[in-house]
Amino acid sequence: MSLSRFTVTGVRNLQPVALLPSPRINILYGDNGSGKTSLLEAIHLLGLARSFRSSRIAPVVGHEEQSCVLFGQAALASGQARAIGVSRSRDGETVIRVDGQNVRSAAELADTLPLQVINPDSFRLLEGAPKLRRQFLDWGVFHVEPRFLRAWQRLQQALRQRNSWLRHGRLDGAAQAAWDRELELAADEIDAYRRAYIQALKPVFEETLQALCALEDLQLSYYRGWDKDRRLGEVLAATLERDRALGHTQAGPQRADLRLKVGGHNAAEILSRGQQKLVVCALRIAQGHLVSETKRGQCIYLVDDLPSELDEHHRLALCRLLEQLNCQVFITCVDSNALMEGWQTSTPVSMFHVEHGRVTQTHGPSGVNA
Repeated sequence: MSLSRFTVTGVRNLQPVALLPSPRINILYGDNGSGKTSLLEAIHLLGLARSFRSSRIAPVVGHEEQSCVLFGQAALASGQARAIGVSRSRDGETVIRVDGQNVRSAAELADTLPLQVINPDSFRLLEGAPKLRRQFLDWGVFHVEPRFLRAWQRLQQALRQRNSWLRHGRLDGAAQAAWDRELELAADEIDAYRRAYIQALKPVFEETLQALCALEDLQLSYYRGWDKDRRLGEVLAATLERDRALGHTQAGPQRADLRLKVGGHNAAEILSRGQQKLVVCALRIAQGHLVSETKRGQCIYLVDDLPSELDEHHRLALCRLLEQLNCQVFITCVDSNALMEGWQTSTPVSMFHVEHGRVTQTHGPSGVNA
């Protein structure tokens, strides 16, 4: 799938924007601070109703604006079109519309417009908290396993009930046992989906990484969040007093993690910043391949400052991998010449100059002057 049309109003320093992007490669170039990353942020808002740069909406809404409004026409893999609109106001009100109908959950947005972000902060996936790696893992499972969302919702409800009981003790023994059982059932289902996903991801990741760089002894493994040799129900019973003292549940899928190690050591402690970025790129591109294989459409990739921390050799290798995905890509850079090469002549490439929040198309698909 791809965005065939995209409009933006009220996002940071961007002037009202109307784009007709290429279905394949779109290069956004301009000086630092011109608004390139804000344009990627706007696409992210359209796909997830939230920013990848800020947890608060206030900094995202443009100065003297009361809200930001995004609209996109998505071309689906089936050949159908879908209209998507998102409005976020400073006071936190969110309106999501898909094909003219209000949508209550951002999950439908995410399902319609799968987005992957690769930016200079991508290395945080390796050195950051386990929550970031769980989000990465669950993004992939959500897009390839339709039953995952319901299981995840059941897990969240059971966790809320159990944690409330741990803090306040307002459930009787039968109710507590029932919620523990529901938690265990949802946990086992989620664990099965995650395991199947990792099994499919690993060979694709390894092949993708090999195309980017040679890293010996890099191992990707999955920790499910509790003892691999014990049922979750047994673990919950054994750790009950500790959970009550802490006021929340320690074991379960909410503690899962992806672990990447080199020679038995945490990869983030061994690899250079550039190597970490290549590993993360390989992980995200591998996810894109799996989404495509489900025949539910391809991801849209938002790649911010691609030349950063990558030499020409690795930059060209990454461009080739993105091109092979046969999906839509938006890439930002300061110097357009840095990304002019690396694409096949048959690949549609559009270029957009961003200056003081204004976006101007300078070349149409396949390098034809607009």
